Amino acid sequence: MSGGFSKRFVSGCVLALVAVLAASGCRRAPQGESSGAAATAEKPAGVKRIILLTNGDDPFWDAMRNGMDAAACELKLSDAKLAAFLDKGDFSEEAQINKLNQYATQSDIGAVAISSVDAKNRGIADAMKALRAKGVHVVTIDSDMDDKATRFAYLGTNNLVGGEELGKAAKGVRPQGGKYATFVGLKTVANAIERIGGFAKGAGEGFESKDSLADNGDENQAQENVKAALNNHADIDTLVGIWAYNAHAIARVVDQRNLRDKMTVVVFDAAPAALEDMAAGKIDAMVVQNPYQMGYLGTQLMKALIEDDHAAIQSLFSGYDAASKSFSSAAADVYTTELRVVVPDEGSPLKPEMFNPETKFFKYSDFRNWMKERNLTGS
Repeated sequence: MSGGFSKRFVSGCVLALVAVLAASGCRRAPQGESSGAAATAEKPAGVKRIILLTNGDDPFWDAMRNGMDAAACELKLSDAKLAAFLDKGDFSEEAQINKLNQYATQSDIGAVAISSVDAKNRGIADAMKALRAKGVHVVTIDSDMDDKATRFAYLGTNNLVGGEELGKAAKGVRPQGGKYATFVGLKTVANAIERIGGFAKGAGEGFESKDSLADNGDENQAQENVKAALNNHADIDTLVGIWAYNAHAIARVVDQRNLRDKMTVVVFDAAPAALEDMAAGKIDAMVVQNPYQMGYLGTQLMKALIEDDHAAIQSLFSGYDAASKSFSSAAADVYTTELRVVVPDEGSPLKPEMFNPETKFFKYSDFRNWMKERNLTGS
């Protein structure tokens, strides 16, 4: 990690959120509601909005919303006349471009963090630059853009390293090597590209890619893709979930076809359904991001940018110089959030020493306890 993050995770503040909503401005949008869309009518006059724009709708973002809510409470956003909202995309470039263009017409938006659906998309890049030209602070979170002029900094997982850790997990479970397929929502997203490439590197030469299929965020299509890969490649023995919901799609098809004894299943993230699948013995390993931390620190970063608090920015990015208001190098504008490897309670051949020292290693039950302490249902 490139900066410090309190391991207390302000759990008392999280648990007290409901009680303090009216008094403190710490606000939770109703589940399933695009809180950014609801924000305009509900926020008090004179309040600047901080918006996190997602690439789509998934329980992954609920954990990030929890982190934003906790930051809003502990950092007293309401006292600073700020309010944080999460706005959900629909996995399309058009939706993100339209939302960014809409933000540009609204004078009350102070900062936007975006998880882009396409790292190379010119329309998204131009809309982000237009926001910056208007004085709105723009950062990327969870997934970066190729054009770094679109944003101030990136905050999220090192997805190449995350992919490598997932590849190491597959290699640890199947040391003899194997034939694999990867499954993801959109292959144009930076995190997908990096995770898939990282997996190949971590798994090593003993593993051969047979297929890579995208489902455009459609969970039914995600299951159909698993079926198609198995139908088209009889020698596949390793299935790799790149986005959170892909895990359950894989587990369900493997279960339906009674292939569990023959198949290695390794996945990204810990969606609620995937956690149940691991408890039932259907998943060998998860590489889990920390969307709660992304939401908390992303809110902290956007607040610091709005307030021109360069010391606070430097506390997050060690390569940022508060005096010159600049980064020391091209690579210094990245804050890497935490990674975890989660394995079943019993019978896993995977050990902590197989992974990077910075990656935290959890047995399933311990990880569920970690989540419970933070009021999370997924990660």
